[in-house]
Amino acid sequence: MKAIVSITLDNEFVIHDIKVIEGEKGLFIAMPSRKAADGEYRDIAHPINSGTRDMIQSVILNKYEMTALEAQEE
Repeated sequence: MKAIVSITLDNEFVIHDIKVIEGEKGLFIAMPSRKAADGEYRDIAHPINSGTRDMIQSVILNKYEMTALEAQEE
């Protein structure tokens, strides 16, 4: 895990605890989740379709990479 982020949508709805994770194929996001009674983890907030998920992931990862570059320059 590289970071934990929060996003605000339209200044009306916030999602906390989105994880930025380094996987075998690069960075991706994991939405906040909770362990269910059966031991499985289930997202407690998530996009309804892949286009929205791709957009949210793109925005988060672009901001993460910009922040990481700024930290390296300091």
